[in-house]
Amino acid sequence: MGIYGAINSAVSGLTAQAQALENISGNVSNSQTTGYKRLDTSFADLVSGGGAKQATQVSGTTFATSRATNTVQGDISASDVSTYMAISGEGYFNVTQRGTVVDGQQTFQDATYYTRAGDFELDENNYLVNASGYYLKGFGLDATTGNVVGDTPSVIQISDQPLKAKATVDIPYQANLPRVPHTTNYDGSTESTALLSAGLQNANIASANAATFLNESISGGSTTIYNQNGTAMNVEVRWAKTANAAGAVNDKWSMYLSSGGNDPAWLEVGRAEFDSAGKMGTLTAGTIGTVNGTGNGFDVANLTVGSVATTGLKFSFANGSLTQFSDPTGVATSVDITQDGYAAGVLQGISIDESGRINASYSNNQTRGLFKIPLATFDAEQNLKRIDGAAFAATPDSGEPRLSGGGSITAESLELSNADIASEFSKLIVTQQAYSANSRIVNSAQQMLSDALNMVR
Repeated sequence: MGIYGAINSAVSGLTAQAQALENISGNVSNSQTTGYKRLDTSFADLVSGGGAKQATQVSGTTFATSRATNTVQGDISASDVSTYMAISGEGYFNVTQRGTVVDGQQTFQDATYYTRAGDFELDENNYLVNASGYYLKGFGLDATTGNVVGDTPSVIQISDQPLKAKATVDIPYQANLPRVPHTTNYDGSTESTALLSAGLQNANIASANAATFLNESISGGSTTIYNQNGTAMNVEVRWAKTANAAGAVNDKWSMYLSSGGNDPAWLEVGRAEFDSAGKMGTLTAGTIGTVNGTGNGFDVANLTVGSVATTGLKFSFANGSLTQFSDPTGVATSVDITQDGYAAGVLQGISIDESGRINASYSNNQTRGLFKIPLATFDAEQNLKRIDGAAFAATPDSGEPRLSGGGSITAESLELSNADIASEFSKLIVTQQAYSANSRIVNSAQQMLSDALNMVR
């Protein structure tokens, strides 16, 4: 069996090296394939028999097995495509393939596959699909809370519907009012000349008295708010001091909003008192405003600016945001007015953060979280089944996917193939030499058999 055993061993070596060559060839051809995981080759021996003693044992044949490198990270390359993604660390994108079109609607296969190829782009129906035709799956997000909805990912489709307008409700207000306002009428020395005329106090300001009011008040800033239809309204704030402290009496101010050219010209929201340390004290309802339930702001049930009306405004001075400290300039300082409304907006683009959230940006400067991209992890990802398109299918040996944990997602990037051409060429040289050596053994064994046959001729 010696010569025949040598032939069998050499033939097995040829077969094993041929498989190694096939893997090397595939790795080289996919060296530029996004998310590709190379296949390495391992060799093992098959003992052909022999005695129990070491001296009587002989080497046997060999066989080759492919070894996956799914856990080996490929290099991450930056891209200028906003929907491209690369995974840094563990995990796979959950994807599926398209099915048939039913009643004009695209359907998708029930099976879920897994890939690291993150070259996703929006197709004509706003689905995210990669170059291999796999459609990305994810969890929808609640429009109000931003929390994940459901526990089963579905195919992601980006809605191009406009973002509806939101009426302004909350208006957090911050300002420091000067102890002595430098109004137009202030003479520079007598503090009482900085006060609002008694006949104008505690009431709306008629258009006929608007000029006097402007001379006896200071600006408190302005902001744009929106009604339920998304129509913008420019709200201008003015403050007028109505009383200086005398004994235990606090300084008093009144807050006004412009009516946008209507009559009355200025609408009294409410009144605020300040102690000697500049801290806001008691608030009092004005002509159009009431004090809120926590005593730190005014509620305005109805407001009309020009021809635009809105309802339900809440001005708040929470956490000491309204103060009265001496200021030599005599104007309101540190003014900051924010509000929570916006006009309707159209979709302008999407972005993806490292947690896998797909965020939409709109023309009204609003952003909304639309989907959360989960990463699937496995107990034994080396045992995933390879399928076309740099994708994988779960197997009993790989275990069921878990949709929590995993690495992070890098947007505008791609994970490159982990096959290195230089390394593969080095393997190719070794494989070629091993293949040639095994063929030499076949030739030598054949010559030895021929010599043996010639002995009996």
